[in-house]
Amino acid sequence: MDHNPDRISVWPGYFDLKLSRRGGRRVPKDAAVVKPDLEGLFMAAREVGLRKIKREESTSHPRRPHGREGRLWVSASGAKEAIGAGSKEEVLQLIGGQWRQMQRDERKATEAATARGPKTGDRRARSQRKNTQQRSSFKKRSGFKKK
Repeated sequence: MDHNPDRISVWPGYFDLKLSRRGGRRVPKDAAVVKPDLEGLFMAAREVGLRKIKREESTSHPRRPHGREGRLWVSASGAKEAIGAGSKEEVLQLIGGQWRQMQRDERKATEAATARGPKTGDRRARSQRKNTQQRSSFKKRSGFKKK
């Protein structure tokens, strides 16, 4: 592949919360995410405001040849115009912060949906729900003896 100084390669492994800095994480822990994938990285880059992006599916990082994580190619001049980031590290931190916020919002939405319970017409989900008040009345008798 030809060298293009205008392109920045961004790998999902740069944002892995479980990796150490020595292991390949390139952003601070407050900008790292759990289980990074290419689709999430692409959505976070779009949310930040990057428009000149190219996705490469199933390519592996040279340090991690066993995992086919894919990568994004981001235009450096496009990043400078869109978000004002002059370096790769600024781009990575902006994407990581946005991605973490997106994961946090998604987690809160799923927690709120489970707290609300099943919808009114959903008979199958309603039948699967456990009635905790009914269960509390079934307690083990302390005076029960085995023979």
